[in-house]
Amino acid sequence: TTVIEYVKPSDLKKDMNETFKEKFPHIKLTLSKIRSLKREMRIVGEDCGLQPVTIAMAFVYFEKLVLQGRLNKQIRKLVSAACILLAAKISSDLKKQEVKHLIDKLEERFRISRRELISFEFIILVALEMALYLPESKVLPHYRRLVQQQQV
Repeated sequence: TTVIEYVKPSDLKKDMNETFKEKFPHIKLTLSKIRSLKREMRIVGEDCGLQPVTIAMAFVYFEKLVLQGRLNKQIRKLVSAACILLAAKISSDLKKQEVKHLIDKLEERFRISRRELISFEFIILVALEMALYLPESKVLPHYRRLVQQQQV
């Protein structure tokens, strides 16, 4: 038999964040904060009835921006909300009322202003170099994970 030593969750989280920081020194957020933002994105997406593929696209946009080092503590919520909004607009044929509902949910969940979100949407679009249509290979891993989480 093997004995696995017990590690406090807080210590595990700290080690994970330190390892992430060593691997990606240019990223200004911790791994746990990035995961937390993605969890919030998923919750809003599911609340608004977005398909898992749409949420997966938002995750890809978000991760691209994270890897570019464009996120910091001050704008992290705006960026994640704008990613969901862009993904919803590009992959779904949302009616005007559905877009309004999504913006209301994003505003409520991320505690951001509608005006900032709308203006930030274009900034994110430019940062992503207008490349909103993604290859299947980039979206599929996120999609699979989301579908598995829904089944549990």
